[in-house]
Amino acid sequence: MEMKDRVAFITGAGSGIGRATARRLVAEGMRVALAGRDEDELEELAEEIRNGGGEALAMKLDIVEVDELEAAYAKIDETWGRLDLVFANAGVNGTWAPIEELDPEDWRQTIEINLTGTFQTIKYAVPYLKQSKGQVIITSSINGTRVFSNTGATAYACSKGAQVVLGRMLALELAADGIRVNVICPGAVDTAIDDNTELENLKKVRHPESVPDDVIPLTGGEPASSEQVAALVMMLVSDESSHITGTEIWIDGGQSLLKG
Repeated sequence: MEMKDRVAFITGAGSGIGRATARRLVAEGMRVALAGRDEDELEELAEEIRNGGGEALAMKLDIVEVDELEAAYAKIDETWGRLDLVFANAGVNGTWAPIEELDPEDWRQTIEINLTGTFQTIKYAVPYLKQSKGQVIITSSINGTRVFSNTGATAYACSKGAQVVLGRMLALELAADGIRVNVICPGAVDTAIDDNTELENLKKVRHPESVPDDVIPLTGGEPASSEQVAALVMMLVSDESSHITGTEIWIDGGQSLLKG
């Protein structure tokens, strides 16, 4: 795979899947722009990459802020003169609560970050991706795509299901420009995303026969590592996947088949 000097923009790059993917792409020769809200995490990763001989930019930004995204893409173009991949990975679990107790502001915030933020991340990258015939990869979830039994995760599941629709719509719209758009749907992954989850009174709406979250058929309960998800991203980035677009791929060890 000839990845040398290609450029990737990764949101949510400071930890978890984003961090592991940045390392994997750099190992294959790509240059990475690391975006996120924790400046210390981004600078630490960028320094690690530079010390290893790679090229990285650390970009503290919020994907709901259009001016920050536009400035980031302009900086990437100024620095490297190209953009080959947008990995729209940033997101939150948000508040999980019964519909009667789910505050409209909590709903709005989850949709704004996960869906509107993803839309904006892609929208402002398109002029640059057209030049390189690049690609977009969106991080969705098994929730809202195959799994609907996590009662109370309404806002999160709706945002994630809508990301798949967004990916399909844009895959067709952008195909004439040679831009591929695909979606990955992880199940349980060993990351810190649960740190931004607020659970409220879920016991009273959960079905008593729900399958526990830690039942993963392929591994007996062991969640995926961030590196395994990064390997899937790498596969989609590579020229070996040059005829794949508008497709979602689940990486969950069979978890969603069981939970449904």
